[in-house]
Amino acid sequence: MQATSRHHLVPREEGGKLGPTVDLCQPCHSSIHRFLTNRDLARRYSSVEALRTAEELQAYLHWIRKQRVERISNRRARR
Repeated sequence: MQATSRHHLVPREEGGKLGPTVDLCQPCHSSIHRFLTNRDLARRYSSVEALRTAEELQAYLHWIRKQRVERISNRRARR
């Protein structure tokens, strides 16, 4: 089973500390923060529906839909 992490729909650094959150698999959560800035997340992508339409994420979303998520890791192994 893939671990999940809590994503603040408006990043804490942009005023979303007490705002709504959503649980995402870790690879998706990491990718969102890799492709989008906190400012963009707060201003343009503050809902799951908006994230799904983010042009910056389309190639990743197309790829991830074809994968077995429990086997995906985009974090470096700890040494």
